[in-house]
Amino acid sequence: MGRLGPGSGKESAVLPVTRSKSEARRFYDGISQIYDLLSRAFERRHVERALELLSPEEGESVLEVGFGTGHGLKDMAERVGIAGGIVGLDISSGMVRAATRRLEAVDLMDRISLCCGDAGVLPFRDGVFDAAFMGFTLELFDNPEIPLVLDEIRRVLSPGGRFGIVGLSKETGPSRVLRIYEWAHERWPVFFDCRPIHVEESLRSAGYGTIAAERSRMAGLPVGIIVAEKIPLG
Repeated sequence: MGRLGPGSGKESAVLPVTRSKSEARRFYDGISQIYDLLSRAFERRHVERALELLSPEEGESVLEVGFGTGHGLKDMAERVGIAGGIVGLDISSGMVRAATRRLEAVDLMDRISLCCGDAGVLPFRDGVFDAAFMGFTLELFDNPEIPLVLDEIRRVLSPGGRFGIVGLSKETGPSRVLRIYEWAHERWPVFFDCRPIHVEESLRSAGYGTIAAERSRMAGLPVGIIVAEKIPLG
């Protein structure tokens, strides 16, 4: 893994998301039972590295947005212990059910709260979380929505709160694999729903300071792994 570098020119332009939220909800409800078979092998090591860098501590309160089938929730619940608390929000009720089954099987639901909702309008008070996490989720939002989602997460973080994020990244520059993937995203947006975005740049614009930033590859696609902190605006 190495440091992230800036993107520039036409190759750095981020594609739009044309799929509606209702389509996204139906899609993830439909694949919730087989989601791990489709993506777990690709995403696992990157998510685990991001959580390692975020390093939730004993007693902390942590929010995960877009938790999928709950692997990250399990990891964070074990890290924060019984004195801490984990909250998960996902757009898909199917994912909520899948994650609930996973967490009940390991007796962790007593310290985890799950809900269905929209990351653009988080149903939480200001400053209630010590940390937040998103794994391959921010790039599902259309370009105008990304700042809104980041603002909402910033709102619910406590002063100096940490935000761990891992996602497909444009900051690593162009590649043939990336161009092919973006071509597929434009033609089949329901199935190739993620697309690379400027993760670190978006965080900086939304009022976060970078603590750690790494890059990696997932099936040839560039991945950014970042931990940022909420810093005072102005």
